[in-house]
Amino acid sequence: MAETKQISVPDIGNFKDVNVIEVLVKAGDAVKAEDALVTLETDKAAMDVPSPFAGMVKEVKMKVGDKVSQGSVILLLESGDTASAPAAAATAPTPDAAPAQKSAAPAETSAAPAMVDAPPAAAAPAPTAEPAPAAPPAVAAPAASPSSGVHASPAIRRFAHELGADLSQVKGGGAKGRVTKNDVQNFIKAALAQPRGTGGLRVAEMPIVDFAQFGAVEIRPLSRIRKLSGANLHRNWVSIPHVTQFEEADITEMEVFRKQLNEEYAAQGIKITPLAFLLKAVVEALQQFPDFNASLDASGENLVLKKYFHIGVAVDTPDGLVVPVLRDVGCKGIVQLAKELGETSARARDKKLTAADMQGGCFTISSLGGIGGTAFTPIINAPEVAILGVSRSGMKPVHRDGAFAPRLMLPLSLSYDHRVIDGASAARFIVYLAQTLADIRRLAL
Repeated sequence: MAETKQISVPDIGNFKDVNVIEVLVKAGDAVKAEDALVTLETDKAAMDVPSPFAGMVKEVKMKVGDKVSQGSVILLLESGDTASAPAAAATAPTPDAAPAQKSAAPAETSAAPAMVDAPPAAAAPAPTAEPAPAAPPAVAAPAASPSSGVHASPAIRRFAHELGADLSQVKGGGAKGRVTKNDVQNFIKAALAQPRGTGGLRVAEMPIVDFAQFGAVEIRPLSRIRKLSGANLHRNWVSIPHVTQFEEADITEMEVFRKQLNEEYAAQGIKITPLAFLLKAVVEALQQFPDFNASLDASGENLVLKKYFHIGVAVDTPDGLVVPVLRDVGCKGIVQLAKELGETSARARDKKLTAADMQGGCFTISSLGGIGGTAFTPIINAPEVAILGVSRSGMKPVHRDGAFAPRLMLPLSLSYDHRVIDGASAARFIVYLAQTLADIRRLAL
């Protein structure tokens, strides 16, 4: 017997009043369980909301442009299936992009450089290109409070305050002159591009070039996730004094053991990757050097030392980068970590990651080992104070016991916030990390 069921927005983390950017069904459509119904856009990412039931759409209760939260009614579904909704249907899928008109992403969910150990997650394409910046303002007020007469949401006011933008100088491009996140970002970009006063760095404006005059061109809009990543990476690069320390780890014995474990657990479908060992070794190093497992508070005068070890793993996707976070890494063994990495990859492929899966990281690992390269300088994933870059391992002759021997060496690149960490501490951290990887017995201590 047919039954009319009310389908609502599931748990989408701590986000409220998110944008409906696409309605994927209409009245009369037949849907299957797990079919996407609408696409929502938080201040961090876009996500599809799946149907927990199969049936016929009777009435759609929301439209593009609506603001919704957990529990908001999406549609009425006429279904003959009275079974309970699958537990998996209550989770929000993978975030893949950033909105133009919401608040800044939570401080611990910004994007990071690419990693190739995890498979790509699908991402919704960007419908339009980034709007052109407004004319540069005469002066950028670095810490002025926004005018109460400006039409902007509380989230946008907070975002502008964090970036030091005076909202009274920002031209609103939204409906009825409302100031959007894009407007604030464009204001900051324009302010950074204009020449500074005497005694400071003078930055010339970026040239505007008609590239078509030199030959054929193609215009390809940036995806939403790349727009968000660009803003976050630019903020992190200009606001954090980066220094990168390099080292090589001898992983010859580790690789032998890893291959042995792979054979033992192949029947269970568990793939043991070098990243599982890196996760465990990083926690060991963080325990020895707690300043790396910390963040500066909002005043910049205190260090918040974290007693937990949640490690972000940067994932490369066709449309940009995401950083799912593995929690309580220090309490888990190599095999369990490898299994969780595989499960996280599967959820990424199936668009099952939630906004909560992207939050709470203490330290980030960015691995390009599957692609190549000898070293790189990863950008810190604020508000973290360090990030580890991993390049491709290779055999090298190493002098040991009076003779040269072939050893498998893994290049490591540690970028750190020089406001918190000095060079000597960074060198000690990465040397300790390399020693831990070289002697995996240390991971059992």
